[in-house]
Amino acid sequence: MQTKRSYIDGVHPEAELLKEGAAWLQAGELVAFPTETVYGLGANALNDSACTKIFQAKGRPQDNPLIVHVCNRPMANMLVSKWTPEAELCVQHFWPGPLTLVMSKTAEVSEVVTAGLANVAIRMPSHPVALRLIEETGLPIAAPSANLSGRPSPTSGSHVWRDMKGKIPLILDAGACLVGLESTILDVSGGVPTILRPGGISREQLEELLGEVRVDNPSGIQAPKAPGMKYRHYAPQGEMILMMGTPERIILRMGHEIQKGHARLKKVGVLCSLESAPFLHNRFPDLLFVLGSKDRLEEVASNLFEGLRLCDERGMDLILAEGVEEGGLGTAIMNRLQKAAGKRIRYS
Repeated sequence: MQTKRSYIDGVHPEAELLKEGAAWLQAGELVAFPTETVYGLGANALNDSACTKIFQAKGRPQDNPLIVHVCNRPMANMLVSKWTPEAELCVQHFWPGPLTLVMSKTAEVSEVVTAGLANVAIRMPSHPVALRLIEETGLPIAAPSANLSGRPSPTSGSHVWRDMKGKIPLILDAGACLVGLESTILDVSGGVPTILRPGGISREQLEELLGEVRVDNPSGIQAPKAPGMKYRHYAPQGEMILMMGTPERIILRMGHEIQKGHARLKKVGVLCSLESAPFLHNRFPDLLFVLGSKDRLEEVASNLFEGLRLCDERGMDLILAEGVEEGGLGTAIMNRLQKAAGKRIRYS
């Protein structure tokens, strides 16, 4: 398949490009488009065959449900059979934005989208291109991240091009995504609201609004309740180790791991904070990528997937990543780092 990459204004998207994207979606094809979190791989959420193409293009397991994107409340109402008080509060305070709500679905929603579950995951993105594309299409759009399954998520059109070229007809490229991490997924279908995936809206923000909020700890055995819960995600091609501890001990341990890697003729990449970078530079890694300051975790979040993908592009055999403190956005960052490392963590 020939893939067209169209550059679109991220603030004032061109009407003709939106119409082109909408035409493909209405015809049952796939379109990659930007959101404020990461790029999505979209299909008509009401069309089984269209949604099946998402799994085929990504190589995604069929039991991994998809998030449905909407542009207004009436479109969401078509998909949700019961709105809980918690869901209503979240919509009022966090939509549009990086919060996905899991709620009871209607019969309108394809079982391909929900992987046969009784609930559906819905969000309203805040990116102008995403909102206008959904509005132009007139349909809810199922859209996981626009990358090959298990690989680092795409935060730029270039990332999507490398993963999806030849697999889909159109990529709408608006440059870099602002948030850089996927949305928080919150189950508000009944009972205590439960975070199924941490993301751009923190547990602390949700607790301030809702009171008690739990965090789900899946066993990895049952079918996933929401996207990203069961399978390994965000994984670079090289072996990755997540380093935890005091900054001084992390720097010393990384220096030792770099030496060991070079002794095994491995190319070693380092993902670190701005504060640690000056001390790691003279340890001579083959690639030193600064994620951002520990005092500005928004920088770290927005740069994380770019750093992982750069390690792949530069052929790093071993990747050493500096962890951050849990809490707030740090919880979402650590979730992605832990999954990317496959739980290979070194404490110093």
